[in-house]
Amino acid sequence: MGEQEHLNLMRLLEQHPELSQRDLARAAGISLGKVNYCLKALVEKGWVKTQNFRQSNNKLAYAYILTPAGIKRKAEITVKFLQRKQREYKELEKEIERLRSEVEDMRGAAQDERRKMKDER
Repeated sequence: MGEQEHLNLMRLLEQHPELSQRDLARAAGISLGKVNYCLKALVEKGWVKTQNFRQSNNKLAYAYILTPAGIKRKAEITVKFLQRKQREYKELEKEIERLRSEVEDMRGAAQDERRKMKDER
């Protein structure tokens, strides 16, 4: 899984550690298998730990909790993600300005063509 998916999943876990894998999959918009795979990877990296609900009647109920290392990694990924989005935003602003200029040029050319046709009559 990519960093964006890790970040999305870690955000969900931070806000809702009690969510089941099925609920996480639904909330993240990814498959249950992908959530399971990602959670295993996050646990192996030491960024997430699992904890049984002590008062749960369902012995399969777990809470997925970000570890201090997971919180740090989430912050690092968030900074990188923000920097990338800011670059994309600046590039998008430039593209919008180029398109506006192009539209203005086309409008000017169309007006010139209309004037020329009117003068020829």
